[in-house]
Amino acid sequence: MTAIAGSDLEERAPDIGVAIVGYQSEAIIAACLDSVFKSQGVRVRVVIVDNASDDGTITAVRAWAAAAGGRITFAEGPVGAITRAAADLTLLSAPVNHGFAWATNRALEVLAAEPGLGLFWLLNPDCQARPDAAARFVEAGADGAFGLMRGRVVYHARPDVVQTDGGTVTLATGVCHSANLDRPANAAAVPPASAIDFISGASCVASRRFLETVGLMREDYFIYYEEVDWAFRRGDLPLRQVPNAVVLHHGGTVTGTGSFDRRPSPFSNYFNYRNRIRFLRRFAPRSVPGALAYGMAKAAQLALQGAFAEARAVMTGLLGMAPPAEVRRVITPQAAAIAFAPDP
Repeated sequence: MTAIAGSDLEERAPDIGVAIVGYQSEAIIAACLDSVFKSQGVRVRVVIVDNASDDGTITAVRAWAAAAGGRITFAEGPVGAITRAAADLTLLSAPVNHGFAWATNRALEVLAAEPGLGLFWLLNPDCQARPDAAARFVEAGADGAFGLMRGRVVYHARPDVVQTDGGTVTLATGVCHSANLDRPANAAAVPPASAIDFISGASCVASRRFLETVGLMREDYFIYYEEVDWAFRRGDLPLRQVPNAVVLHHGGTVTGTGSFDRRPSPFSNYFNYRNRIRFLRRFAPRSVPGALAYGMAKAAQLALQGAFAEARAVMTGLLGMAPPAEVRRVITPQAAAIAFAPDP
């Protein structure tokens, strides 16, 4: 473990912990860290878990911390070597990509060991927070009497357009919908909290009460639906909305998630449809036949459009089959053994 000691910041307990999962994030992580550490009026404590990136993510984080100099403290080590987030920025490296939830959970464990922290902000590395976002969350979550809390996520390329104001699930099919998706930000009305089923993992704040009551994320999804599952386990802990806590999100920088200007990649489709069935088996098992029918219709639609790789990914994911080559080759064989494990 190495550390950069010393900080010019006034010593006080952090107001909010930030959990970031890095994977092939070399080009985007510095901008994310810049935005978080420029948060106005609050002190942040950040833990990054790098999921075995083979680009320059770790080097980029080290370079950012070195450039910050005495403004922050920095510590790094392999996952498990640091058990408490004592530094302003902690970088933990994993030897294998275990998936989003696994890495998030390792970051949350280290942050939760800091007794003064009551708020835990999950933030994607391809996000940039507006300067007042963290303070908005801290103010809105001060009582801790909630489960999960959301802000507004807008497109990085189009900050005047909403990406999500929370999500809903059609339990008949398991399909997730983003509230106000692609609507103009200045005209999108905030949905009532009662109308929201889950909060996107791109920007989501959990309370300490939620972590202690519900626990960490399930790790067998690898990517997609883990935050939906998490929210559905919240019991009577409410979701809370803070629409003026705004984050700009690139989205799908590695996985190829669909956007207003692109179709989801085969990798994205495989995990989306596989995990939809996995989620429904846990929370609405009677809906599985409807979800299978919906997915087959989607695969047929893609095939008719000539998107054969995407259609194959939908069908193999939907039926829990081994992934096609265009999906498997996106991750290493070691990660594939974890990602494509049978439904538990």
